Amino acid sequence: MAKQRVILEMGAGNDLHGRDYTKAAIRAVDDALHHSSLTFIRNLGIDKSTLQVDVTIGVQNPDAVDTAKVAARLPVGKVTVRAVLGGLDVPDDDGDDVAVIASAAIEVRVEAKG
Repeated sequence: MAKQRVILEMGAGNDLHGRDYTKAAIRAVDDALHHSSLTFIRNLGIDKSTLQVDVTIGVQNPDAVDTAKVAARLPVGKVTVRAVLGGLDVPDDDGDDVAVIASAAIEVRVEAKG
């Protein structure tokens, strides 16, 4: 059976100094996680290990994101993380420091019944 998306949660995160795209991505994932509680999983008796959790991170330098570190922030399910072009790099007036802003989309899918 096909898995259907039951949750789409978004978050934003940043690294104000240091140009650390992974840190910004993790903060975006944490932001999204802090906006949701998947109580239906327990209430419906769904096995947490069967959840498919797909994370998309948007940053200006996708290759600089350590997707394994980002995936480690997700507490349940079979997690995949991909980094794509998005987010923002905001240089300071002198151009020697950049604030990195990342966006995250977390999709949770479960097996469709019936």
